[in-house]
Amino acid sequence: MQIGKKVHALKIPFYVTSPSGLTMERFVYIYLIYGSCEICLIDAGVVSAEEVIFDYLRRTGRRISEITLIIQTHSHPDHIGATRAIKGETGCAVAVHSSEKAWIEDVELQARERPVPGFHSMVGGRVAVDRVLENGDVVDLGCGLKIQVFHTPGHSKGSLSLLLLGYMTLFSGDAIPVAGEMPIYEDASASVLSLKKLRDIKGINHLLSSWDEPKKEVEVYRHIDAGLDYLQRIHEAVIEFAGGNPAPEPTALCRSVLGKLGLPQEAANPLVEKSLLSHLKMKDHLRIV
Repeated sequence: MQIGKKVHALKIPFYVTSPSGLTMERFVYIYLIYGSCEICLIDAGVVSAEEVIFDYLRRTGRRISEITLIIQTHSHPDHIGATRAIKGETGCAVAVHSSEKAWIEDVELQARERPVPGFHSMVGGRVAVDRVLENGDVVDLGCGLKIQVFHTPGHSKGSLSLLLLGYMTLFSGDAIPVAGEMPIYEDASASVLSLKKLRDIKGINHLLSSWDEPKKEVEVYRHIDAGLDYLQRIHEAVIEFAGGNPAPEPTALCRSVLGKLGLPQEAANPLVEKSLLSHLKMKDHLRIV
């Protein structure tokens, strides 16, 4: 799917099975920026997504060898799964925030520190990082294309959002929570600040996130505001069910909050528990946005 003049989107489906045995259909968007002679890939999707990417390149008249750079918005398995295969095929460089470097270069470390169901079925292996990106960096893609880097932690410590300058296309990774989806972030407070940072960017034409459909113009800011509203709703539910207890039982809290949000309680897992418990750092504040 082409978005604007230079950007193409590919929706990569996959499945996740929760510890309770519940199988959930998921997807992740990855994006290609077409320069005249080179292509930049924003994230790589799960293992075997390279087949979808390479087929799309051929169908749109481009060559696989034109991929010269993969920028990872972060290093979670559904974003780095095909990175090893693509780098092996093209020799492209891989860029990531410094806080994500260890987890992409040592995927077993990530599997131990952040175990998720089906981790190894999603990830093709470790990948050496060629470039570390920090907040404020500008990446020159050649052909007059440049990307400004925004550090937007919350979902992960080193999450990046990327603004294609001139075209004002914002790639937000998983930085923006989606109402009605499972809360998955490490730090609710950081997420709030990151969303406010993105909302302050003026003139965004397209918002391209990893786990929601592309948004355009006025929808962009509504979507960011909806993400903030969702964080506020989650926060209120956590405070309600914690009941002043600074250390509530995680699974019970998780199930209660998911029920309040209208989400399946059987989908409770350690990642969601961690997301909800992060709100307790702000337990003295009813309003967080």
